[in-house]
Amino acid sequence: MRFIVIGLILLFARELRASDSKGIIKGRVYDNVSGEPLEGATIIYEKTRGGISGKEGYYQIRTDVGNISITYQFIGYKSLTKNILLLLNDTLEINVGLTQEVNQIDQIVISAGRTEQKLSESTVSLSIILPDVLEKSQITDAEELINKTSGIEVLDGQASIRGGSGFSYGAGSRVLALIDGMPVVAADAGNIKWQFLPLENLSQIEIIKGAASVLYGSSALNGIINFRTADAGFKPVTRFFAETGFYDKPQDKNWVWSKTPRLNSSASFSHLQKFGNTDIGFAGTILSDEGYRRLNDEKLGRVSLNIKHHNQKVKGLSYGMNINTGMTLKRDFLLWEDAATGALKQDESTVQQLHGNFLALDPFINLKKTDRYRHDLRMRLQSLQNKFPSNPNNNSDALSLFTEYQGWFKLTKIMNVNFGVSRTSSRIISDFYGNHDGLNMAALTQVDIKPVDRLKLSAGIRLEYNSLDGINDKIVPVFRAGVNYNLAQFTFLRASFGQGYRYPSIAEKHAYTTLGAVRIFPNPFIKPESGWNSEIGIKQGIKIASLKGQADIALFYTQNSDMIEYEFGSYPDPVSGGYFNGFRAINLEQSRVYGFETEFLLNAETGKFNTTFSGGYIFMYPVEYNPVTNENSEKYLKYRRKHSGKLSVSSSYKKLDFGFDLFVKSKILNIDQVFLEPATREAFLPGFYDYWTANNQGYFLADANLGYHISDNYTLSLVIKNITNTEYMGRPGDIRPPRSFGLRFSGNL
Repeated sequence: MRFIVIGLILLFARELRASDSKGIIKGRVYDNVSGEPLEGATIIYEKTRGGISGKEGYYQIRTDVGNISITYQFIGYKSLTKNILLLLNDTLEINVGLTQEVNQIDQIVISAGRTEQKLSESTVSLSIILPDVLEKSQITDAEELINKTSGIEVLDGQASIRGGSGFSYGAGSRVLALIDGMPVVAADAGNIKWQFLPLENLSQIEIIKGAASVLYGSSALNGIINFRTADAGFKPVTRFFAETGFYDKPQDKNWVWSKTPRLNSSASFSHLQKFGNTDIGFAGTILSDEGYRRLNDEKLGRVSLNIKHHNQKVKGLSYGMNINTGMTLKRDFLLWEDAATGALKQDESTVQQLHGNFLALDPFINLKKTDRYRHDLRMRLQSLQNKFPSNPNNNSDALSLFTEYQGWFKLTKIMNVNFGVSRTSSRIISDFYGNHDGLNMAALTQVDIKPVDRLKLSAGIRLEYNSLDGINDKIVPVFRAGVNYNLAQFTFLRASFGQGYRYPSIAEKHAYTTLGAVRIFPNPFIKPESGWNSEIGIKQGIKIASLKGQADIALFYTQNSDMIEYEFGSYPDPVSGGYFNGFRAINLEQSRVYGFETEFLLNAETGKFNTTFSGGYIFMYPVEYNPVTNENSEKYLKYRRKHSGKLSVSSSYKKLDFGFDLFVKSKILNIDQVFLEPATREAFLPGFYDYWTANNQGYFLADANLGYHISDNYTLSLVIKNITNTEYMGRPGDIRPPRSFGLRFSGNL
């Protein structure tokens, strides 16, 4: 018995000594950008021991003293290892901010199904643009950003995804722009006001490539671009920049019209912060651009305010208001003087000074229980005013009210249902379009099923109804279906089919004006567009040694009927009753576009270099077809190309960031015959035919950027766009910018 007692005493003494040789490490794991806590992060220490961060990201471990190596891991974030010295009975507080991996295949997206899901599980092609692209490329306008995205082209404001659109003279859009899932197209012209889309306080931009009418309604015939704002985190985030730059002289010395460099400058400030249970986001941008073309300048200001309050009495309840507003003073470029010496000089007969004002008020209320249900009630009151001091007959005031309820329920372990109803009413007061009242109502439902662990099935239907000035359109049903199969650990196969539908804009039905030599006639009898899109694709995650990333390839096929195009011809004047030459929107094209697209994103860490490679290539065959024989015609769709590619390389070394972007596009296959016919071409664009014949060969562009981190908070960067000073054209007569230089000072406070 004595030996047992002695043994127990010795054992207790050893354990006591062991406990005395330990220390404590505690802290919090959070997102390095937003400050949001990362609950469930893995903390590995002593090689085989580990722990998990708990509520609000807090953790605490007790371990032996000495030199300790601790690794912090969380899905979708880069691992971080810290080597520390833990002294006897010491308590160290180590808070760790983890950085998201830009090449993470499990990144969370919303647009593809209107609820959160992993990018890899999407049944449609979906691309993501992260905010750091804006910073490195010094982009302040959403149109420029989207135009430099693989698989998309923007011609003078008209967005086209995979060749789904051409150029329609600023009226209507087959691509729907959204801010946080709510439409932001103009109620009168039905187009996208790119300059008012917020690029500050963004979490990411999501782009669906293909018909999205079931989820988002009319104007999503060709896809959607969703600008998602960031939520405030526990860590306040303040960013700013101020930049200035100038345009170089054009390659053709005969086009030089200004003796001094044309300057541009901009400044921006944004802030995100939590105040108790309330999230606040504020941002503002001002811009002044003298323009590289004569009589084509702009001054712009935009402001956004986001307020969200989390109710503490009802768990999961939040409500708030988002405000976006802006003002622009600009002169858009319409027609040049001539190709020889005046390609960068606007024809003075078409010059119009525009005073534009935009305001969107978005109140919302959300009730969410993550694993069971979600309710969203949202509104958007949107006002858009276009004033032309020199031509008040073209003034337009457009007011619209969008309301939507959306619900999500987890019915069973394998089935979720998403449903909603929406209503949009609009009021247009204009001498340009006339006064009109519009109404759109819709109901949708979508079901997602995972019958087995690796398989996801999705199907949805939308019923849509439109009315204009009391004239009712029929109720239109549109359908979609998709499948995603996780073939291997990092391999995901998908296939989808979706119908599309677009009701004509008020501008396409009722625009009536004269701009220089251009006359626009109304067509109140124009019919809606319709079509469908299908694709099969594969997304492959890549992880080879230090190389990580993903690649995606998709085969797509799109077919549309009654496509709306502006066509030149002799049309009746609604005032005089006579017939005159001009443009009018008509149902013309029976079109199909098919081809394939590939995208990739790779990240490699080699020594002190961290390098990201990204880009894509698209081949498409855009052609009209005979609806009777179903055979392709020999006529290409207007304002489309067969080939387009992009390659971006971005690297960092110590305090330096550097990179370049390469763009290549083949020639435009077809344009309006009015610009080519001998009887009409000189009246609109003098010298254009000869210029087009000689120069429509496609083009290659290169941009470069260099940044130096003065400190952890401040950066000085230089960007050169169009390094080779390539001369190229968008739509007819629209010569794109020559080489330009930009210097930016930016910081995080």
